[in-house]
Amino acid sequence: MKNEIEKYLSKFRGSESSYPFGPEALVFKVMGKMFALVSQEEDIPRVTLKCTPEDAATLTGQFKSVSPGYYMNKKHWVTISLSGELSQDMLISLAEESYRLVASKLTKKDGKSGDGFFL
Repeated sequence: MKNEIEKYLSKFRGSESSYPFGPEALVFKVMGKMFALVSQEEDIPRVTLKCTPEDAATLTGQFKSVSPGYYMNKKHWVTISLSGELSQDMLISLAEESYRLVASKLTKKDGKSGDGFFL
């Protein structure tokens, strides 16, 4: 599942990945703004994604594999253990939402298009 989510995250327009925190965490950014982090050296990998405060509260309350964002703003980020509890479709949806939330905050100077998405 980790390899699949990494491939998917790398396909977003303008997505760049790096290891700014060391080899333990692969970070995905759009125009220098992080939208996902994937753990690298764990038995059960985790992905950390941005979400709305409402979604964060719902997800952490509903799923054992979802917790407030590890080392992140707990109100706007969730960390998901890739244990299989969440379906691939749900992970894809959450990844798309994370990218959308970050890309929608980019300024025209950063490359934001008129519809709010990075071009």
